[in-house]
Amino acid sequence: MNLFLIFLLASAAAATTGFVFRPGTWYEGLAKPGFTPPNWAFPVAWTAIYLLSAYAASRVALLPGAGMALALWAAQIALNTLWTPLFFGARRMALAMVCILTLLVTVAAMTLAFWRLDWLSGLMILPYLAWLLVATGLNWRIWRDNPGAAGG
Repeated sequence: MNLFLIFLLASAAAATTGFVFRPGTWYEGLAKPGFTPPNWAFPVAWTAIYLLSAYAASRVALLPGAGMALALWAAQIALNTLWTPLFFGARRMALAMVCILTLLVTVAAMTLAFWRLDWLSGLMILPYLAWLLVATGLNWRIWRDNPGAAGG
């Protein structure tokens, strides 16, 4: 099987949490900051991020010394998969905040690791890093501005 398809399969598994744990009326009723992207932007951004990340990982996987970069890729996809059920499923915004901060640090480290091995692969991760900065700010503001809305 093609390496790209394997990484894409892992990304698709992470993406399914968005179908299982939908934002729904709970999320719609929350106070959100002015920098909240429109609803249509989320699937568009994540599709691009997953495609770029899978392709970048498939390029890096073929290079000598890629062990740490691939370990970081595995860690980020696990954290990525965890965030949606924490935030939308369990409504545990504080735990989701810890998760997304850990994800942000992991993706930043992965970006550097990819860049060192193949600058083009590192470049392909930059949109993910940028989107995570927005998502982290969004998680923070929603948690802060909706103190009674979090789950148990």
